[in-house]
Amino acid sequence: MSNQYGYFSGDPAARWLTEVGPDRKMKLTEDFSFTDPDGLAWLVPSGYVVDGASIPKALWSLIGSPYTGNYRRASIVHDKACDDAKSDIAARKSADRMFYLACRAGGCSLEDARSLYLGVRIGALSNIVPIWLPGFQESFAPRPRTSLLPVERGIEAAFRISSEIIEKQGLTDDPFELERRVDAALKATVGH
Repeated sequence: MSNQYGYFSGDPAARWLTEVGPDRKMKLTEDFSFTDPDGLAWLVPSGYVVDGASIPKALWSLIGSPYTGNYRRASIVHDKACDDAKSDIAARKSADRMFYLACRAGGCSLEDARSLYLGVRIGALSNIVPIWLPGFQESFAPRPRTSLLPVERGIEAAFRISSEIIEKQGLTDDPFELERRVDAALKATVGH
């Protein structure tokens, strides 16, 4: 089913993997894709392993944990696109814009998609903001916890402050304008 945001190839077919550690990986058993409004297909091939964790754990209580909500399918194609982007900043931004569109195509509200987009943009800073690195590493810790680490509280605070800056500018459904606003908010909040 196509809409103004793009469309998915269907529902993903995957199996959960049992592993040592956080145990949240899934292996696709069939090809899965998202085609954006420009006709670009973002393919995730059968056999690819995803963990749905482009958003730092520190933000899960605000945004949602992996594999929950209307952004589940978007997280699959975003995981692959982020892996493909590696350290290419432009490719990562393109993957994040695609994630926004895929969230909207998956049924996320404008407000939810904006928050999720901000979350993945903060996730993209994991290697750029050195003080945050322990907080991102903790996202993969294999145990439940009753509180956030101080560094994770810093990540959460950056999200909240940036979100307030973005909300004051009103709603936009244009991924390029949202990118501009999010980039400006993060630069004002954390300098990147």
